[in-house]
Amino acid sequence: MSEQPAWGLRNDALGSHAIAKLDDGKRMRVVLTEQQIEHASEPTLRDVSEALIAVYETDYGIHNPSWISRFTDMTRQAATYRDRRVLLAGDAAHVHPPFGGQGLNVGVQDAVNLGWKLAQVVKQTSPASLLGTYQAERHPVAARVLHNTMAQMALRRPDDRTKALSDYVSEFLSMDEPRRRWAAEISGLDVHYDLGKGHPLLGRRMPDLDLVTANGSMRVFSLLHDAGPVIVNLGKPGAFDITPWADRVQLIDAKYDGKWDLPVLGAVTAPTAVLIRPDGYVAWVGDRTHVGLADALTTWFGPAFAA
Repeated sequence: MSEQPAWGLRNDALGSHAIAKLDDGKRMRVVLTEQQIEHASEPTLRDVSEALIAVYETDYGIHNPSWISRFTDMTRQAATYRDRRVLLAGDAAHVHPPFGGQGLNVGVQDAVNLGWKLAQVVKQTSPASLLGTYQAERHPVAARVLHNTMAQMALRRPDDRTKALSDYVSEFLSMDEPRRRWAAEISGLDVHYDLGKGHPLLGRRMPDLDLVTANGSMRVFSLLHDAGPVIVNLGKPGAFDITPWADRVQLIDAKYDGKWDLPVLGAVTAPTAVLIRPDGYVAWVGDRTHVGLADALTTWFGPAFAA
């Protein structure tokens, strides 16, 4: 570039613009709000140059772009994620402004939520009704992401009233509790599937704990690398007999002596056992009892094997 660009964020009558140096120290990332709303073609280097000149009165000699893309504040969600043999996930199911980088997270979690369920139905391990839980669990999550990004888009309007509102929001986010809640929502770590009443872990993402097992130390998420369900028994070793599901569910006896902390909720009571789905969410929590385990195993991983 022929000139040193103006760093950081700039707001004007058009909207928000930003220029920042990438980690390699050689390239720049530029985000610009264009004057013209409707475009029928893919963006070009000339489009970027003209937009830079409109905002900064120079294009800084921009050249050799690695990537050019155009996005809008369009916010759309499919009414249903399944129509017979057609299933939607990711950008096919929902689109929104890219604020907070939430699109990748929600799209990947769509795919992981659907993948293991689809595999079980295809293998006839579980009935086709299991696929109904995909819509029930993931549609509300994406709806909330769309709501969040619409709010962020509204806060970027350049008028004085919105600026005043934005200042208030910034003040709230300087406080610990609002900041924790906002961070958990943006990251997707506060997703909670309604799997009924019970322990706070039920329906939430399992923490990646450091477990101690007979085979040494291991992290919880390493147990999910094979994309299968896992029961982690933190009570008396050998307390569980899952023989009817042993062909599809892994059982691990382990110990964990640390704190159990969840995003937003904070500290929770340590359970004696948990059933973790392949997508990392807790499908059953044991509290010195096995009540409900067989039902949870049948619901999520199919009927017991008949010997």
